[in-house]
Amino acid sequence: MAEPGPARLAEHTTLRLGGPAKAWVSATTEAELIEAVAAADAAGERLLVLGGGSNLVVADAGFDGTVVEVGTRGITSDHDDPDPTCGGAMVTVAAGEAWDDVVDRAVERGWVGLEALSGIPGSAGATPIQNVGAYGQDVSQTIAQVRVWDRMLRGVRTFAAAECLFGYRHSRFKADPERHVVLSVTFQLRLGTLSAPIAYAELARTLGVEIGERAPLADVRQAVLGLRRGKGMVLDAADHDTWSAGSFFTNPVVPLDQVPAGAPSWPQGDGTAKTSAAWLIEHAGYGKGYPGSGPVSLSTKHTLALTNRGEATTADLLALAREIQGGVVARFGIELVNEPVMVGVRL
Repeated sequence: MAEPGPARLAEHTTLRLGGPAKAWVSATTEAELIEAVAAADAAGERLLVLGGGSNLVVADAGFDGTVVEVGTRGITSDHDDPDPTCGGAMVTVAAGEAWDDVVDRAVERGWVGLEALSGIPGSAGATPIQNVGAYGQDVSQTIAQVRVWDRMLRGVRTFAAAECLFGYRHSRFKADPERHVVLSVTFQLRLGTLSAPIAYAELARTLGVEIGERAPLADVRQAVLGLRRGKGMVLDAADHDTWSAGSFFTNPVVPLDQVPAGAPSWPQGDGTAKTSAAWLIEHAGYGKGYPGSGPVSLSTKHTLALTNRGEATTADLLALAREIQGGVVARFGIELVNEPVMVGVRL
């Protein structure tokens, strides 16, 4: 049964922004989750499925519908032995598990392939939607299958990795966001004590290894956590630089001849290249901490994070996002696209 919503959705988002919900359901089992979603659909209610709230920008007016909070828990594996001669492990994670707890467990148990994704806020169920990635890893490299509740067919479906249509910060679930509710994610992970090959230059330098080399799992996790803390990307209630939705804009993919001179460039093999949104923002005149005062600003540690300095509204945040987006278009002719999901607002 849906209960009246909390005073503000701000209490459940890492940006600490957003107004009230009309109704609220906390689902702690898969059956409760399916029942709550199905009941809202049957009643014709608007529905917001809420995980960790780390990738949401919610309107100041709130959400005129039912919020279903995913509180399911459980991590199971067919093999816990870290002996690398044993091959690999299939690890199934309930959608409501905190993602960094999953990575911590993986490092502890010798499950290889998630270690560079340490420190990312949010829930496990959100990771296939965005194809979450950082420091040279993304979840599509290790996901074996995703179980969902299909709101159109009104049944449980399982998608193999190839059916998930993963791309850069993209999946079939993001492309059709109203249809699927993730129930659990199964990862196929190698067993061992050394990481997957290090694929990110900054992380390799921090670890003192070359690109393509491996390092102890625990060392990789600690290095990534240190790098993320230095950029304000590990949640800390006392640090307003972490009152954000993480990277607010995705790195744009543009024709090779449109990459600005001096900008980082990662050719995609199809005549396009991915370039750095952070570089574009900074070189368009928006440095760390911009504008220097007020209720919102760019993080003082990382230009890709838009932050709530304590008294912000969603309207304040969007005004800054639009200013930066417009400035990058004016300077480079490249339109930045928001990464967080917008609820009741548009950029």
